[in-house]
Amino acid sequence: MASGPPRGAAGAPRGTAGLAKLLPLFRLLGPHRARLALTFAALLVSAGMVLVIGESLKRLVDEGFAAGRADRLDAWLAGLAALVAVLGAVTWARVYNVYWIGARFTADLRAKVYRHILTLSPSFFEGARTGEVVSRLTSDVTLVEAVMGGTLLYALRMAFTLAGCAVMLVLTSVKLAALAAAGLPLLVLPIGILGRRLRRLARLVQDRVADVSAHVDETVHEIRTVQAYAHEDHEGAVFSGLVESVFEAGVRRSATLALLIAAVIVLAFGGVGALLWVGAHDVMAGRLTIGSLTAFVFYAVIVANATFVLAETWGELQRAAGASERLTELLATEPEIRAPARPVALASPGTGRVSLEGVGFHYPSRPATAALAGFSLAVEPGEVVALVGPSGAGKSTVFQLLLRFYDPQEGTVRLDGVDAREADPRAWRRHFALVPQEAVIFAASVADNVRYGRPGAPDDEVREACRLAYCLEFVDRLPDGIATPLGERGVKLSGGQRQRIAIARAILADRRVLLLDEATSALDAESERTVQLALASLMRGRTTLIIAHRLATVKSADRIVVMDHGRVVAAGTHEDLVREDGLYARLAALQFSPTAEATA
Repeated sequence: MASGPPRGAAGAPRGTAGLAKLLPLFRLLGPHRARLALTFAALLVSAGMVLVIGESLKRLVDEGFAAGRADRLDAWLAGLAALVAVLGAVTWARVYNVYWIGARFTADLRAKVYRHILTLSPSFFEGARTGEVVSRLTSDVTLVEAVMGGTLLYALRMAFTLAGCAVMLVLTSVKLAALAAAGLPLLVLPIGILGRRLRRLARLVQDRVADVSAHVDETVHEIRTVQAYAHEDHEGAVFSGLVESVFEAGVRRSATLALLIAAVIVLAFGGVGALLWVGAHDVMAGRLTIGSLTAFVFYAVIVANATFVLAETWGELQRAAGASERLTELLATEPEIRAPARPVALASPGTGRVSLEGVGFHYPSRPATAALAGFSLAVEPGEVVALVGPSGAGKSTVFQLLLRFYDPQEGTVRLDGVDAREADPRAWRRHFALVPQEAVIFAASVADNVRYGRPGAPDDEVREACRLAYCLEFVDRLPDGIATPLGERGVKLSGGQRQRIAIARAILADRRVLLLDEATSALDAESERTVQLALASLMRGRTTLIIAHRLATVKSADRIVVMDHGRVVAAGTHEDLVREDGLYARLAALQFSPTAEATA
């Protein structure tokens, strides 16, 4: 069973194993091998040139300054100037390509994560908060971007430079190099110990940031409810608590990083000072030249600086490892609904015959309660069937299974004789058009919202769909007609207008099976009449299933199926079911009584 993204760092691997979480993401760099090779070449050249500069300093001091040879001094200075110029050009190529690779990697990673999120089954989102998933796509990817956009390759350059300088230290003075090597464990120890703690704290910070994102998404989306119940102070207090958690986790992470960097600085530059003291005594004793000591100090300072940089980037790498761990967990989550290895092709356009045979289904989040039990229903092409019954009877679950958001644990769901499990889910869904109770309107134009039913449809077909859905009477009054943006969730439209846009979308989609889920229940009488006219255009010639609590809207259906506790308890026309004096008759009596009609 799919579940929401894991929280916390309890089971996180330790040490360098955490960095292994970055490795699966490196596959995104595969298409850019040539640019990567160029970047690595620039890294090696720039690291090598630093070593050459150190050797040039040695010669400049020994052959020019110490020997009193102005000509040799000028020659080595000119050589140094040329080296610096070349180093500048190589650095430009290195930096440009590093940041290009980082930006390309981030764009590809965001697209990969987003596309994967779109494939996940609804069962995943039952256990995951939207804001937390969005946090993976934004803040987590941003952290990985910081590493891939320079930190990682910068660390590699420092590592190459450090390794080269270590070799030059040995070649310059074996004695001083041995002393430096003896002190190296004192430098590595805090990096290892504090680095592990830093990665765990980085993961914790990201989890707390995800909590903040989830809370903001939830409260802003439901702002009217928050304000209607005067919960501003309460939600503000909850948010402050969540922000405080982020702050506390961030402070703990920063304290650990600061301790790591401080320890490296003190130990590294303290070591350089000790080596300088020993080397100075060797120069005075004639065991070492001034130029060799100068070069050794130059290399030692670079090693100390490289060690400091690596310690700092180690902290960044640990933060990115925590973020990439969360991303790889998300990318590793498999959708429950997947196409089989050899999917059965559905007829196009098909007849639209729908059947559910002996279906038993439990929602993953409610495994103890059967949403459907032994449910069977067959709907013939062009037939209009209404599903009625009390709340919790399983009506919406039938639609969930028809749209293959879930597969039943028992029985089969078929379209034109093809078992849903044997078909590609995307190809399957292209045979269904849904008009939900709450019309979904995107922050786009009228045309783009209608065209969501069939991307690429020309404007004249979009207008025709709007005409059939009785939309043009208000669309033509909008400032830019069908090109008018509708705002987030269609805030510029009334409920009835949003519903007609959703109907126009379904008309343009032109699919064989139509699913109407309480399509008019939230409308006033005038809007309902207009929407019913639009639905009549939409239903013509299509297999139609209707969910309705208001029985007046389904009296004319070819067949009414009465559901209770996930089972079919009766079926027939309105008149037949009223005469049977069962559940439907009781519901009808409640809704069609004079008192109910007066209340309505």
